[in-house]
Amino acid sequence: MSLSITFSKSVEDAKKNNQPIVALESTIITHGMPYPANKETAMQVEATVRENGAVPATIAVINGELRIGLTDATIDELAQADNVMKLSRADFAFAIAHQRTGSTTVAATMIGAHLAGISVFATGGIGGVHKGAENSFDISADLHEFAKTPVHVVSAGAKAILDIPKTLEVLETLGVPVVTLGQSRLPAFWSRDSGIDSPLHLPHVEDIAAFIQSRNALSMTGGVLIGNPVPEDAEIPKAIMDVTIAKAIAECEQAGISGKEVTPWLLGRIVELTDGQSLHTNKRLILNNAAVAAQLAVALIT
Repeated sequence: MSLSITFSKSVEDAKKNNQPIVALESTIITHGMPYPANKETAMQVEATVRENGAVPATIAVINGELRIGLTDATIDELAQADNVMKLSRADFAFAIAHQRTGSTTVAATMIGAHLAGISVFATGGIGGVHKGAENSFDISADLHEFAKTPVHVVSAGAKAILDIPKTLEVLETLGVPVVTLGQSRLPAFWSRDSGIDSPLHLPHVEDIAAFIQSRNALSMTGGVLIGNPVPEDAEIPKAIMDVTIAKAIAECEQAGISGKEVTPWLLGRIVELTDGQSLHTNKRLILNNAAVAAQLAVALIT
């Protein structure tokens, strides 16, 4: 069976002309926000990548076809679609083999980006070790993907609903570099400061590009996780988020939610508990990450 990959015209042209490209996930469209906020945010993220000198490549599987770069019409269709698979490494090939439609998580987006020759990816927050994982063993496939796939991911840290110290420990065990941009503390998604020192930190995007180029020269495998703090005027302080998250997790457990449904359920409930403030912050941090990822893609080419 041959793999069918379709590039959008803008991505195809960028590859031919050696222009910087930034991969974008599609779960933000199908599982991250309600319509039409999901469509509007996806379009804004793509526009932000362009404004910072790179070409956006939103990745998804449409009827079994791996798409690298989506048209506006396809984004609109995904934004309103039902029963879209949420793809990670385990079921990515299943969706392709059985002509299914699926949106890509961090891990699946990294796989698709690497197949397409794209080395920079912007997301909101990565998956990681869930609270209580010592009992549930609920650990995102995203973490192992960083160790396997040479795609460098700009995020606002691990999603704050996760156990960030344990997530950091797993990344360290896997040999995944974690470097924070512009501050010494690791960001915590909606909050700028997780209370945890970042293993590495650098002041400028160009410094991170030099670090990545040094890893390439050493033939080191895997990707780099870049922590990019949410803008100060958009953050929700950690003390407030800790209380909100604890309440949402307790309700999630009482409702018997498990597996892949946990993260979208928690994020949706947190939107309700914060009267929409977390959704506003989520949008701001995604746009901020898209801008930095585009700048990094440019720096890696120049």
